[in-house]
Amino acid sequence: MIPGEMKARLASAWTASCAFVVRHRLWFGAGIGALLPLAVLLVWLGASLPISRALEPLPNRALILLDDQGRPFARRGAYKEAPVVIKALPKHVPAAFIAIEDRRFYHHLGVDFGGMARALVVNARAGRTVQGGSTITQQLAKNAFLKPERSLRRKGQEAMIALWLELRLSKDEILSRYLSSIYFGDGVYGLGAAARHYFGKPPEQLSIGEAAMLAGMVKAPVDLDPVDHPQAAGARARLVLDAMVETKAITHEQADAAGHVTVTTTRADLPVGGYFADWISPQVKSAFDGPGYGEVRVPTTLDGRLQRIVERVVAADMKGAAKAKVGQVAVVALRPDGRVVAMLGGTNYRQTPFNRAVQAQRQPGSAFKLFVYLAALRDGATPDNLVIGDPVTIGGWTPANYEGGSGRDLTIRDAFAQSNNIIAARVYQQAGGPAVVQAARDLGIVSPLRADDATLALGTAETSLLELTSAYAAVASGKTPLRPFGTPTGAQAPTGELDPGQRAALLDLLGAVVEEGTGRAARLGQKAYGKTGTTQDYRDALFVGFTGDLVVGVWVGNDDHSPMNHMVGGALPARIWRDVMAAGLKAGLVARDAPPEPRYRPVEPEAVEEAPRPRHVPKWLRRIFGL
Repeated sequence: MIPGEMKARLASAWTASCAFVVRHRLWFGAGIGALLPLAVLLVWLGASLPISRALEPLPNRALILLDDQGRPFARRGAYKEAPVVIKALPKHVPAAFIAIEDRRFYHHLGVDFGGMARALVVNARAGRTVQGGSTITQQLAKNAFLKPERSLRRKGQEAMIALWLELRLSKDEILSRYLSSIYFGDGVYGLGAAARHYFGKPPEQLSIGEAAMLAGMVKAPVDLDPVDHPQAAGARARLVLDAMVETKAITHEQADAAGHVTVTTTRADLPVGGYFADWISPQVKSAFDGPGYGEVRVPTTLDGRLQRIVERVVAADMKGAAKAKVGQVAVVALRPDGRVVAMLGGTNYRQTPFNRAVQAQRQPGSAFKLFVYLAALRDGATPDNLVIGDPVTIGGWTPANYEGGSGRDLTIRDAFAQSNNIIAARVYQQAGGPAVVQAARDLGIVSPLRADDATLALGTAETSLLELTSAYAAVASGKTPLRPFGTPTGAQAPTGELDPGQRAALLDLLGAVVEEGTGRAARLGQKAYGKTGTTQDYRDALFVGFTGDLVVGVWVGNDDHSPMNHMVGGALPARIWRDVMAAGLKAGLVARDAPPEPRYRPVEPEAVEEAPRPRHVPKWLRRIFGL
């Protein structure tokens, strides 16, 4: 329906046109012929206009991610609120936008030919684009219906849609839709969302200065963002206030009194961890698909306090990492039930948002031996079994120890604690590749693994830090397989559990690593369990382990896979792990009680020497010693 004010304007224009035709019949006939090509052009433009597109809300609402205490820590997606009602706004709010964007808004039919002519003259004199000739109606047409391209055809479409909008809507309705859809930077669309985002209030409560600052942002939302560019935004707001004085929307006194505008919402409030937000957002977004206004607040498992501890510890411990040629670090922390409570995917999210805790596939090194020895335990081995340490060759591959030694027989416990490669390869050979792969699968490893590749014993198959840490969490909980999750509703109940005796033996092995093995740098004031990992040429170094009710995995390395300077898993990764756990214990975020004591009890050496040879020798031992 055509509004009453528009009907009157059209009726007046129609009467004047008829009178002109009567007075100038001959000239009018000639004009018809001249205007015919223009009419054809307008029909062609009109036929391709996307008039059927509605002025709808954004396709998806913004997600506000909350930590486990209900505090927001990140926002993902664009944010837009319901359309504003012009009559409900203070007069100075719409006046600010009209003054700086389209002073003749209430006096044109969508296209201001006089304004366009003035802009052309000013721009020609300046030798560059100084003024724009688009009206508010044209800007609405461009933003709501057209693609952001520069062409005469699109400019013609913009004018056609503007005329169509003027016929269909009242001036206040056009202004409402314009204010409700324009972009204000930082993923914020519309005046309602902008008022809350930058000033923490509804648009109906905006002051003159705040309205001027928002109106000034329309020209360049990114460059005039009051958070990142406060001086530029303030200078632009001053221009808007001057324009409001010129249009008599406010007085000089009111402009002077607008004073300094304080932005109350800053990005420092969001997020605590961008890497976690990037990881969890796609998982929760599908649950809130569909157009709508406003935002959706989504609870997550992130512990903001632990996240800050991780970030603080890494920043401190990485200060001396330059000499070691360590470029990046990744940390992931889980509860034994699979809840991801902290995540760090790199040293600087703004510079490198690539999430090395989730997206990077790197070799775990000796941290993979957990699965090798689990396969051996399933085959009848115990931590006290002695394994010969002579060099072994498997399919043309001869492993070597990190320290270069060989030939010393060790118990499984000592071999695991010292991360002996030769014995790990021998154990892998005896347990069998398929059994090792199955052990890894049972604990939750889903990355590709080749059972016919003996180097798998030393962790040459790539996996993510999150995946590896989740496998260690399965040992901590005894539940398998354990799938990490980031929302309270995302948990998947484990379908199995570790054999109690085998789990006790694994705890014994993992505890020995920290107490007397390669992970001594991770020792705490309470029982801790973990495993170091270092890959060939020092390209990756890891420490993964748990104490109390927290499981943490740490990786350090370089994105280009370049070698570090003799960095091993028992050095910086173990220290970061220890410092995170120590800070967590002090803050009461890590349980003081350790996991249940292992049921496995080692046999005293004297008993081994005096005991008669058992009637039944496990098949695992028979293969090792050829019995």
